[in-house]
Amino acid sequence: MTLISLANVSKLYRHGSLKVPALNELSLEIAAGEFTVLAGPSGSGKTTVLNLVGGLDRPTGGTVRVGDLDVGAAPGAVLADYRLRRVGFIFQSYNLIPVLTAAENAEFTLMLQGVPRPERRRRVTGLFAELGIDGLEERRPGDLSGGQQQRVAIARALAAGPDVVLADEPTANLDSHTAEELLDLMRELNTRHGATFLFSSHDDRVIGRALRVVRLEDGRLVSDSAVPA
Repeated sequence: MTLISLANVSKLYRHGSLKVPALNELSLEIAAGEFTVLAGPSGSGKTTVLNLVGGLDRPTGGTVRVGDLDVGAAPGAVLADYRLRRVGFIFQSYNLIPVLTAAENAEFTLMLQGVPRPERRRRVTGLFAELGIDGLEERRPGDLSGGQQQRVAIARALAAGPDVVLADEPTANLDSHTAEELLDLMRELNTRHGATFLFSSHDDRVIGRALRVVRLEDGRLVSDSAVPA
């Protein structure tokens, strides 16, 4: 079943009088439950695709749909609810709140949704165990390694049971060993939780662990290949 659909999507950014094309009539479909990487060099359009799918930006032309929602045309209030309830975000810089504990950071989206504290803690405790960071719930981000912080960020992304998890260069700030461990773990979580994972990367470590590789160049699709599981 198709979950994400981009149909003839273009995106132009304006810098003063200049118009810079980021995507050029890109069409792409991603099924529910996929573990897909958007590969390509800097400036190929990877992050732009994630921003459009995540409702953080709107296309200049074409249609972006996630499930039954036309993300590119939805009103602001609808998009805010979509981002809160249906999308999990993982950033290369972790984006944890320094004054909150690891568990509080992972619970943050659930708190915004109004989920009661005991249920929030139950979900996060289970995810921390799956991610190998149980026992670190009360530490603050400054007391965690980069790999541990990214695991907290993954717990936050998954805690609300999103339809899709978007990860923009998730291993960019990690050493090779930590990055490879984290990617293997995310693939396991993809299988266990059923969420659709969509990454952007130019890192061969990420690309080699994806089950589908979509390559972009200059905002266009240049190849699309499935990898045997």
